[in-house]
Amino acid sequence: MRRSLITAVAVASLTAPLALATAGSASAAPTPPKAPVTDFNHDGYADLAISAPGGSNGDAPGSVSIVYGSANGPDQTHAVTISRATPGVPGSAEDGGHFGNTTAAADLDGDGYTDLVVNGGKKAVVLWGSAQGLSGQGSTELESNGARVTAGDFNGDGKRDLVTAEYPEPEDPMDNDDAGMTIAYGPFQRDGKAAKTQQVVTSQTFGPGDFVAGDVTGDGIDDIVTSHGFEEMAHKSQLWKGGKNGVATTSQKLAPSLGGAVADIDGDGYGDFVTRDIGDNFEDMPYQKGTVLVRYGSASGLSDRSTKITADTAGVPGVGEEGDEFGSAISAGDVNGDGFADVAVGVPGEDIGSTADAGSVVLLKGSRSGLTGTGAQAFDQSTAGVPGASEKGDKFGATVLLSDTNKDGKADLTVGAPDEDGTYADSGAVWHLRGSASGLTTTGITSFGPAAVGAPEKDARFGAFLAK
Repeated sequence: MRRSLITAVAVASLTAPLALATAGSASAAPTPPKAPVTDFNHDGYADLAISAPGGSNGDAPGSVSIVYGSANGPDQTHAVTISRATPGVPGSAEDGGHFGNTTAAADLDGDGYTDLVVNGGKKAVVLWGSAQGLSGQGSTELESNGARVTAGDFNGDGKRDLVTAEYPEPEDPMDNDDAGMTIAYGPFQRDGKAAKTQQVVTSQTFGPGDFVAGDVTGDGIDDIVTSHGFEEMAHKSQLWKGGKNGVATTSQKLAPSLGGAVADIDGDGYGDFVTRDIGDNFEDMPYQKGTVLVRYGSASGLSDRSTKITADTAGVPGVGEEGDEFGSAISAGDVNGDGFADVAVGVPGEDIGSTADAGSVVLLKGSRSGLTGTGAQAFDQSTAGVPGASEKGDKFGATVLLSDTNKDGKADLTVGAPDEDGTYADSGAVWHLRGSASGLTTTGITSFGPAAVGAPEKDARFGAFLAK
């Protein structure tokens, strides 16, 4: 049976946050990529959109919980949970479950408030930001189902765009077997209509398994990395450059990879591609120790300069073991405020003592020389100060997100463990560690599950996706 990488991603652990997107100028001296803040109520604090799409068994309706940032970090007290059952949200759970399976945060209509695109069901839904934050009121369906939806500014006009793994099938299936992506360019109207769309053939037979967006070339325009596979084989990833006229229709071929982020690790103004090096067989991923690969950006694309880091790299706490999946989730942001992007690495298959697959997360520090193991930090549920306990199969670190929720200029880390047991099995939970001049700290750490924000608990898998 034909099996594409899209199918593999759907059943694998969800990767996390993808990108530090851009705001720069097309000058000789590039401007370091910056991430637009996910700020649904425009108060300056980064907000969290935490998915609870439900388990793989049955048709779970799913929900997304919005936890607003504040001077004290995530504010659970004023959190809201939105599902297909929320007044104003089009459709119903019967239209298809797993609402929140993937999400993308972007100011689609240019009003200064971040909006949220939610996949799950026949068509994706846009929840519009406002001074009161997100609600179901006024929300609308897109024309597509939002497969692998990812945001960026792919034509450099200052408006946020969306890319999805959707491509029209020919009327006659014998005509071709092309697969591709669709870019919907902003600004979007409140009825969900994009200003224009572009469709790009990415391959034959095997389409994009995921997208990573960010400005690699330093021209102020976001580029796109797509991953590909067919049956058990992983194929080359591809870099598609953004431009004033839209996304290029030819690509730079890269080693096979899955997930990751684009961020300026070495402070040279070009976005660097940080990803999971998966080898040539994606069915082997659950059994791998795991490798994080950095390809450094340049004016012409991704350069040949690269770095590989594993759990066995000097300075990285721990030892690489089969099934750790070091790099299963990746997010980038400046945790210590030194101007270099740092990288949070999920290690959901890490054994803690004799407890199998309890999971951990590692922070790798950026520097003028690039990403290294120097000063790396590791955290798990057995680390002093971290709430909870390491239990079999928790998969702590299955998702990670670096964002500045308390507006102190340093990125904080949100860690998801969707298989954490609460009142019910696999209800899920998240942890939030603050950034500081010395790196991540457990001082002021918080942890909460779906019940704390009014979300359903049973088989929720809260934290399975974190909007970026």
